[in-house]
Amino acid sequence: MGMSVTISAATDEDAEQIFRLQYLCFQSEAALYGNYRIDPLVQSLDSVRAEVAGDCVVVARLGDEVIGAVRGRVSEDGAAAIGKLCVHPRLQGHGIGARLLRAAEAALAEERGAKRFRLHTGHRSEGHLRLYRRVGYERVGTAQGDDGVPMIVLEKPAETYAATA
Repeated sequence: MGMSVTISAATDEDAEQIFRLQYLCFQSEAALYGNYRIDPLVQSLDSVRAEVAGDCVVVARLGDEVIGAVRGRVSEDGAAAIGKLCVHPRLQGHGIGARLLRAAEAALAEERGAKRFRLHTGHRSEGHLRLYRRVGYERVGTAQGDDGVPMIVLEKPAETYAATA
């Protein structure tokens, strides 16, 4: 690759790159479900900026380019909702998604007191399901997305991350 990928907290200046990247990355997910109104495709730039300002947002960079991102937020019950994991299509399959997840989990557990991690993915998203199982998530249920897509809910305890870090 020439340069190494670095993982760090997102800054306000990253919001526009995250916005464009998620739009690119979630096209294949939208095609899988025949639904181009999924949240990552209809989210506004202002909404992404608000997430970067208030939530735990971690990015992967190759030089100055944001090539991956993930977001998380801890709720009152101690569950950290992790979402919108994306890696540039040309760089998928190199472990960047797993690195982003681990960095977000560490920040959410250590800085925001998460007791467990929870995420949702579409029921047909086999690649995502494989990744989540590989990093320790287990299926705990199903849900219906706001966009109508059937979702699989996965969780893992925060202690799992601490024990394997």
